[in-house]
Amino acid sequence: MNKNEFFSARRVTYLAILLALVIALQTFGGTINIGPVQFNFTLVPIVLGAILLGPTCGLILGLACGIVVLIQVILGLVPFYTLIWTGTPVPAALTCVIKTTAAGYISGWAYKLLQKKNDYVAIFVASALVPIVNTGLVIIGCMFMWDAIASIAGGSGMLGFIVVSLVGVNFFVELGVNLLVAPALHRVIKIVDKNF
Repeated sequence: MNKNEFFSARRVTYLAILLALVIALQTFGGTINIGPVQFNFTLVPIVLGAILLGPTCGLILGLACGIVVLIQVILGLVPFYTLIWTGTPVPAALTCVIKTTAAGYISGWAYKLLQKKNDYVAIFVASALVPIVNTGLVIIGCMFMWDAIASIAGGSGMLGFIVVSLVGVNFFVELGVNLLVAPALHRVIKIVDKNF
């Protein structure tokens, strides 16, 4: 893809709409907090951008989501994660930003590599990869914030607390939502594209 194709009116428009959606969802209601668990529905526009526009746009959308999450954590809008932030700000900041950025980028590459063989498989793999990469990087990030999380969790059964309380239920909800919603929206967008 050359520079002119990347900055086509269609791509810029889709990216702008998806970017606005990522920021709005993450800021005003794309997440539901139940105790320490945070369900993030902002992953759907990230995967849509990765599928429709490619890995670079998936990266941009993921980065925007990560920056909004980091701002929310710093401002104390996500109480549990704000406690982790005060104990380990650098690993917390890196985890906030890198997890969704990498998820959008990897998802875009997976779609790009698989779509030539089977578009439907590529869509579902890309949709699954966003929550898989996001959750995997949260778990890795938690390893660097172990002491801060241990002080919050009471120090016992840390791995169980991280896997079950922080990411377990969250992962399955995000995976289910992505596997249902992202392919359906992709199909609708493709139909609309053909008619305009």
